[in-house]
This record gives sequence, structure tokens and C-alpha cells, in this order.
Amino acid sequence: MSFTGDLEHLPIVDVIQLLHATRKSGVLNVQSRKGESQLVFKDGYIVSANHLNNSIRLGEILISLNVITPEILDQTLQQQQQAGDDRKPLIVMLLEMGLVREEDAYKGLELLIELTIVEMLTWKRGSFSLDVMNQTTPDDYRYYPGKMGMEVNVDTQSILMDALRIYDEKMRDGELEDESPEDELPAARDLPGGAPSALLSADDLGLGDLDKLERKIPAVFTSLDDRTSESGGTEDMTAETASGLAQHEGEELLAFLEKPVRFWVESAPTGGPVPSVILFTADEILSYCITTVCKQEGIHVFASNDEQDLEHIIDQFLSKRRTPLLVLDRPGKPDGLSEEKVLPLRQQLRKQFPGVAIIQLTSPLDYPLSMQAYKDGVRAVIPAPSLKERRNSFVPDMKSFLEALLEFLCGYVPSPADHLVGRLRTSVSALRGMKEAPDIAFALLQFIADSFERSLTLIVREKELIAEKSFGIKGGKEHGAASPLGFRIPLDSPSLLRTVVEEGSVYYGDTTDAVVRELLFPVIGAPARSTILLLPLRSFGKTIAVVYGDFGRNEVPDVPVDMLEVLANYAGRALEYAVYRKKRETAGQ
Repeated sequence: MSFTGDLEHLPIVDVIQLLHATRKSGVLNVQSRKGESQLVFKDGYIVSANHLNNSIRLGEILISLNVITPEILDQTLQQQQQAGDDRKPLIVMLLEMGLVREEDAYKGLELLIELTIVEMLTWKRGSFSLDVMNQTTPDDYRYYPGKMGMEVNVDTQSILMDALRIYDEKMRDGELEDESPEDELPAARDLPGGAPSALLSADDLGLGDLDKLERKIPAVFTSLDDRTSESGGTEDMTAETASGLAQHEGEELLAFLEKPVRFWVESAPTGGPVPSVILFTADEILSYCITTVCKQEGIHVFASNDEQDLEHIIDQFLSKRRTPLLVLDRPGKPDGLSEEKVLPLRQQLRKQFPGVAIIQLTSPLDYPLSMQAYKDGVRAVIPAPSLKERRNSFVPDMKSFLEALLEFLCGYVPSPADHLVGRLRTSVSALRGMKEAPDIAFALLQFIADSFERSLTLIVREKELIAEKSFGIKGGKEHGAASPLGFRIPLDSPSLLRTVVEEGSVYYGDTTDAVVRELLFPVIGAPARSTILLLPLRSFGKTIAVVYGDFGRNEVPDVPVDMLEVLANYAGRALEYAVYRKKRETAGQ
């Protein structure tokens, strides 16, 4: 399965949570300028790790914990190596031989995983890729023998929280240092998703056969591996590689990929957001080409070929306040989805994520699919190169395709409405599980902060408003929510604020209201424009809070107020449900 991306775009914490949520099995290779480490997953649980520091190995950790002696480690490793195809993981051998207690063995394994994750947390730039192992993988690729009644794994969420705690403590104490954003990754061109992976250590994983895991480049580039050989790299080569491309065609395509097209630098709006792309394809060559040119232009790409994961991946992007573009490969390719599956998938995604723009790749000859894609509401349909249909012009077609795709991506700027639709869905999902009024009010404030430079929650108390948490008032909103401001605004005289509280109606527009100008602005500072938002949060027919928003020193953009009102209404229903649920729980005690 294709599962690749950049740490700059999707941090390691999000990657681990995504693999856990989608129950993936495989070796996650994570690379930065420092080197490469691995985390091993089985059904979403971490079962082992390989730290880039060779001194941090499971055996050495067990020795440092006084669980085993160096002599026991040497003896066990020798027996492990002599076992050949019947070899088992180090931790399993130690347990079977009665040399360690189970709780001590797991303590060492958890520490190895924690240290590996803590190191990865310092990597702000880098890449990741998953070598997937499916359920039919032979036992010698698993991390526990099938004949044993136990599994070697640890709780992913628990160990991730422990790693984050350790990371925070070490950063606080100056024992760790994050990578500088100027640090560059080493150049790499031999894997579709990044640089060549180091072999996993046998004493960590206990399986020498792990190095048989496929780490291959796309077949079209195979002939270029031996360029330095005496025969010029042509030995043992047929006229065409398995992918159907001749060697000179592969070289021509590689030469094109090595030179940035630089559309992004020239075409992107100044200060505009960098596009985020989710690429859905099983085609390694297409994935490699798109990922390579996009990285050169500063465009973030996440690639996968499992349709069951798309909802989780899109949710992950939206939770980070990024609205991605989804690029769907054309149907009918080997290992790809059939047209019968692509159409309902596309329609389902459009319904679930109306704010996510979709680009559909099609065959150059498939007119009906193109027309149906537009009917389904995709943002663009782009013909993709085809070896089968246009064999003689495949490389020129690929170059033109990549240029056209980059032109579209660099010219695409999501509207505020596009972003808010995705955020609306995420916020509604989050509200469903909230049980406390402060959490619900804060979720509404966070949503408003997406569209307004400054925002503030005002809690209704009898005949006054009390200022609670805020964004962008004590400092830039990028610093997060500020602690409660605590000042009070009386409601004993007629005012715009009083009208909103009493009538429960949304106000959005310019204001000359005396209470706002004389009691609110002197405390928080007057915005450059008098356009403000007053959004009531109501429950059981009463206004319990008002969320205020303005644009600070910025210009006033278009704001879909109806979406804000929809979320406020839903938040009110969520609050009522939370109250009912708490009453039932109290009555049942």
C-alpha cells in the first residue's frame, strides 16, 4: 500500500494516530537529516522500534534496567542467529527461556519505543513511508510466533502520551533540541517516497529475514541503478523494463523530475497558503512523479491507495485546519479501483466533505467519465498519461500532465467557505462527544477564531456579561487561547449586546453601539474596521454566552454567517443533550 508524506505537513504524532485508527500493519520508515528510524505496527499497535542511534537497542536497554546481563544477551543473540528460519524476536526468546519476567520485558520494549518516538518528535522536517504487511504475511515476518498464545505489542495511545510527556520534560530541561527549520534533508532518488531505508536491527526485531522486505524503486527506474557500471548500465537489460518504458525514456523522465518547474514560486499569490494534496493512487510511477515535482514546488503531498482510509486521512487534515485537495487516479489501472467503485467513492466523499475540492484524473479517451465527474461536482478533470492508449508519447504526456497539474494546484486558492465547510463538519463531530458547557462554548469560540482575527466568549450572568477565553486579543491568535479576561459589561441599559442576549439573534455588520464602543473596545482595543460578529449560544430558550469576533487590523473578508449560525444552533442542542445526560447519570446513582 502506498502511504507516504512529509513530517512538515503531517507530524509524527498524527501519523502514528492515523496508523492506529486505520489498524495498519507494517514498518513505518521515518527519515530526517539525522538519519532514519522505524516503528513497527501490527493491527494499529506498535510492536517494536528501531532507533537511529545504534547504542539504543532492546538488548542494551534491558541491560541498563538490570533485567539481563551482557552475557545473557550475547548467549541469546547467538542462539537466535543459529536458529535460522526458526529464529524468534529477542523479547520472545528471553521470555520462553525464562530469562526475564514478562513485565520487565515489556518495560524494556516500551522504553525503546518511547525513546524512538521522542527522537522523532524533534524532527520538524523529513519524510515517512509505510512498508505494509497484510494479514497473509508468513509467520517469519511477524513479531511473535504464531504458535505462542501471546502477542508482543503495546498500547499505542498510552505509549504516545508517555513519549509526549518525556519530550516536553526533556525540552523544558534543555536535554533535547528541535531541528532547525533551515536543516536540509539528504538528497534521495531511489524510493518512491523518500530515501533508502536502513535495515532493521536483528536484536531489536529478532528476525533476520526482515531485510527481505521489499524496498524497491519503481520498475521504470530499475535500469538506472547501474549507471556507474563498466557497461554503462545496459547489462542484463531487455529493450524495455517491466513497466513498459525503455531505458532512455526513464532517463528522460528522471532528468525532467530533477529540475524544479517553479510554477509555485511564479504563480502562487503572495503570502497565500501552501496547497495540501491527498493523492489516491496505486500507480507507483504516477505517485513518485507527482510527489517529486510537488515537493520541489513546496506543495505538501500525502499519498495512499486504500479507499477505506480516505475518510480518516481527510479528517486528520481538517482537524489541523487544513483543507486539502483530493486527487483521484483514473479507474481501471492494475491494482486500482474499478470505475464501478470510483464513482460511488467520489460521490460519497463529496457528500461527506463538501469543502474538499476533488481533482479527477481520467483516461485521455474517456469522455463519459469526464462528464460524469463534473456532474459529481469535482473541481477539475485532467487527462493522465497512459502507456496503453498513448504508448509512443507517454513521457511527453507525463511531462505535460505534471506541468498542467502544478499549474492548477498553484493557482488554486480555497475560499473561506471551502475551509469552513470542512471545519464545520469536524466541529459538529467534536460537539457530539462533549459533556460540559465550557467545552462546548470553547469549541464554538475556536470555530469563530478560524474566520476572525480576534474572538472572545462573553458569559451571560444575570444582568451582565463576563469576558472569558479569547483568541488574538492578548496576542496573536496563532499563540492559542488566552486565559479568561474577567472584565464585566453591564446589560442594564439598552444596547446591541443586550438585544442579542434577549432575542437570541445573530448580529454581523458595522456598529456604532455606545456600550460596545465605550465598555468593550477600551478594554480589548478598537479594531480598524467597525464590522463585528455577535453570535449567541442558546440552550433551553436562553442565551448563556455570546461569542464576539472582529478582524483586528485586517480587511473585512466575505464570511458565511449562515454556517456560523448553524454551528451555534447545533452547539446549543449539544449543550441541552449534555444536561439531560448528566441528569440521567445523577438519577441513576
